[in-house]
Amino acid sequence: MKSIACFSSSVRAACQHTSACVPVNRGLCSPVRRCSHVDFANKTVVAQQPRVTGVRTFHNTHVNATAVQQVSATPLPTPVPIPGRGEDELTVFQFGRYMPTKTGARPAPHLSPYSPYTKPQSNAAALVNIRSLTEGEVIPELCSKLAGFPSNDRAEGLATLLGACVEFGLAAHNPLVIRLINECLELLSSGDIEVSQLCHLGEVAYALEGRQSAIVTEVLDSIGGAVEEDVSHREAARVYSLLALCHDPASQRQKLMLSTLHRHTQRQVHRLKASQVSDILQSLLKLQQEQAISLVLRLSHRASRVFKAFRDDEVIKVLSALMTLGQHDEELLTAMEKHLPGRLGTCDPELISTVMEYCLQMRCRSEPIFEAVAENFVCHAERHTTLQIAKQIVAMGRLNYLPQCSSEMFKKLESILSTRFSQFQPRSLIEVLHACIHLERFPLNYMSRVFSPYFLQRLQAQGEPLDKNALGQLTQLHLSTSLECTHYWGPRLPYFLHVKRFSSVDQAFETPMESLLYRQVKGPLTELLGGTFYSTRTFTPSGYTIDVEIYLDEEGCVLPLSQWEHTYRRIALCLDGQNRFCSNTQHLLGKEATKRRHLRRMGYEVVQIPYFEFEKLITEEEKVQYLHNKIFPTIFKFSHGL
Repeated sequence: MKSIACFSSSVRAACQHTSACVPVNRGLCSPVRRCSHVDFANKTVVAQQPRVTGVRTFHNTHVNATAVQQVSATPLPTPVPIPGRGEDELTVFQFGRYMPTKTGARPAPHLSPYSPYTKPQSNAAALVNIRSLTEGEVIPELCSKLAGFPSNDRAEGLATLLGACVEFGLAAHNPLVIRLINECLELLSSGDIEVSQLCHLGEVAYALEGRQSAIVTEVLDSIGGAVEEDVSHREAARVYSLLALCHDPASQRQKLMLSTLHRHTQRQVHRLKASQVSDILQSLLKLQQEQAISLVLRLSHRASRVFKAFRDDEVIKVLSALMTLGQHDEELLTAMEKHLPGRLGTCDPELISTVMEYCLQMRCRSEPIFEAVAENFVCHAERHTTLQIAKQIVAMGRLNYLPQCSSEMFKKLESILSTRFSQFQPRSLIEVLHACIHLERFPLNYMSRVFSPYFLQRLQAQGEPLDKNALGQLTQLHLSTSLECTHYWGPRLPYFLHVKRFSSVDQAFETPMESLLYRQVKGPLTELLGGTFYSTRTFTPSGYTIDVEIYLDEEGCVLPLSQWEHTYRRIALCLDGQNRFCSNTQHLLGKEATKRRHLRRMGYEVVQIPYFEFEKLITEEEKVQYLHNKIFPTIFKFSHGL
């Protein structure tokens, strides 16, 4: 029965055979599938609610909804007496035909699980009064009738009744609830219950009593035994959801259960549906199973196969889980490039920002996705929140991607900043402006605002001191105005707020030199220069770190260490390891491209030694010749131009 927390077929049958309960309307007693979750808020629940007398407030959890919906309590229906029934028996309410109002119907609010509420029905129907379940001998009679059913049906029926009591707001110490708990414990002690029914019972018991519930303990013990033997892919998804609810990190039994469950799931990943892939990944995230790398990668691979079947919210769950678990699959990116561009125009804006956040974290510079996002931004940016806008622009800037419609995109961005400037959180605004300079787009109209005393005070008024990341971004914005926008005469960042070095643990502004690449270059470079006529990891006055610096005199000759005070020009050797490039291309990250521009503006001759070129060289002679071809044309240019 699909009333009161999705009544199961066993409860329906018990109701039909119980003399103490009136026959329920046939329209409500049609057989339906068993509940797969305890999300009673999504089921058809109609209850007389004596506790709600005024207006109740519900929050719509849709990612774009920010408004709070207020739903007035529905007037209680008038009971229709049924001949031959006592006051303690189940009451059936009959409603007339629903007459729609002239105004548009308000959409049904999203309700939290187990919160008692009254939900009106729009069609003529017979409604069951939940209160009648808790009156008289209804539940005891139902329990007695359920005792004659098979174990699985009885377990489902008891779970449904217990869930109805939870939804009605009965406490665990209520005599009726205690009766149901005892019935459940008695049933669990007999065993022979399928995993799906066990999970249903465990989820309801957890909602009632939490992790300390005796039913939850018995359920987990029973599931542990079933998992040791084998479980289907459907059952595995249910078990993951239950464990995500009541997992105890200190329980050795649950650790062993998870380990076994991982193996069973890996073997059946190819059978999982899109919703199951999303649910399992979310469960692994809640269970903090970062060490289950093999399973996560297989789930990611499966996600690439069923990507077209994902709903928007499921894509968000999958990508969010993969970002936190730190795994990336190239085939998933290929599937995203194939299916995402066509659905961006009608999808949830939160999906777009999540996709861009995923690409940024995994350093995936995807032309099909970025072009589609840029075009969608030009057409629909007004629908996006300021945080969603920031995520899109920041991803493009940090991955050094300038779309073909960049002119229209930055015009739209300027329009958004002009009309919604005050809506941006200070740090999000700095992130956006900082990302723009990576693409050589200098937001001079807004530099004066972020460098103003008012904005800096607002930035500090958020309850926490200015972190190094925000100060570094402001410093780099200031440096861009000084080096690349010499015609800018607006406010500047106060000197006491400048960071002295851009190097940091989080590598937000420059990536440290790879030790392996340096060791490979060191020998050939020393041989080429005739000695160690260079310095490593030196800091510039502006705060950047130079991997290898070579000093030249006025004639373009390399200076030894003892004569560095006669330095006239400098060569900055950038030993660009793999971490300085986007993961799937040979494009430098935005921060590295900006650093090289600034070094050139400061007078350095920048020579890049990318890893993908140097790794192809085999012999020492090839490496020396490669460095000669890279460095000496620069030195010759200096000496020739003097």
